[in-house]
Amino acid sequence: MKLLDGIIVLDFSQYLAGPMSALRLADLGARVIKIERPDTGDGSRQLTLSNLRIDGESTVFQSMNRNKESYAANLKDASDLDNIKKLIQQADVVIENFRPGAMKKLGLDYESVKVLNPSIIYGSVTGYGADGPWKNKPGQDLLVQSMSGLAWLNGDQDQPPVPFGLAVIDLHTSSMFVQTLLAMLLQREKTGTGGFVEISLMEAALDFQFEVLSAYMNRDVREQPVRSEFHNAHAYLGAPYGIYETADGYLALAMGSVLKLGELLGCAALNAYADSATWFSSRDEIKRTLNEHLKTMPTRYWLDRLEPADYWCAEVMNWEAALSNEGIERLDMFQDVVRTSGAVFRTTRYPVRVNGTVLKHKKGAPRIGEDTERINEQFRLTGSQQET
Repeated sequence: MKLLDGIIVLDFSQYLAGPMSALRLADLGARVIKIERPDTGDGSRQLTLSNLRIDGESTVFQSMNRNKESYAANLKDASDLDNIKKLIQQADVVIENFRPGAMKKLGLDYESVKVLNPSIIYGSVTGYGADGPWKNKPGQDLLVQSMSGLAWLNGDQDQPPVPFGLAVIDLHTSSMFVQTLLAMLLQREKTGTGGFVEISLMEAALDFQFEVLSAYMNRDVREQPVRSEFHNAHAYLGAPYGIYETADGYLALAMGSVLKLGELLGCAALNAYADSATWFSSRDEIKRTLNEHLKTMPTRYWLDRLEPADYWCAEVMNWEAALSNEGIERLDMFQDVVRTSGAVFRTTRYPVRVNGTVLKHKKGAPRIGEDTERINEQFRLTGSQQET
């Protein structure tokens, strides 16, 4: 199913936020042509997780660049740059995530590109915006988590700031970015005009914290969030919100009545907290009491008491347990993609169903410049075997 069939995307980006955005468009059926340096290509080709490579190449790169084509071009070479400009004239969307000013030096900034193609939708991802004192800082997820205050929400009160174990800002940035690119495509269908979409990792990081930042900014006296001393899960939520040890694992408890919880678990000590205000003011005390009680029996024992009462809870699973559970297996969330070498790479699929159909694609990530010759022929670029 190709919802974006006929849409051509030129992906100049590398590493994560930009390539993930282009991947989402590819999953929806767009033709994504990845523009890469002939020698090294996207920097994420060399960025590995635990030194893992499949078919000689980083799994990081392969997971974000499946279902794309690769066009090798040296943007500082006049002939290659001329080819790129010809491609732009026939494209619908351009995505780039160079530092501010880099594309302008190449004559590929939005103002220059829209002269070549007035209907182009040009998307730019930066770390901290196109101007301002931070514009030249490296836009990297951990750094943005740190500078946006996000890392101060994680970990217990006596711990240093704790970052998320995932590139959550890159991922949130790509989600917001793609939504806007799709909205621009819809607008172009109505008006015939393109436009310029800009997003920064920092803006996305602030948006990611919308709940807690709104609470912080609207208090009469602004106070820093106070992380729980014991098993912190959310700096602004009271007990029982958090993860607790059981006799054989861990149990997650979401928002709910402490008194009701005490009744369901047979924990009489929780009756002392009849005033719901104490669920925050005595948060750590309550959580420690709960933890000691829950450690007396296995996770399944507690789930059998909480789930029938619709008390929000869940077993805390590792990947082995989660991926073998029918709840995940039934989602059909994984797919095998195949590279031109024949190597098979297992990864996730686009996490959406359309009219009951999952969106899967067999094409694996390309080698550097794998599609250059074919694209030259199809788009009648320099070096084409067809007459221009």
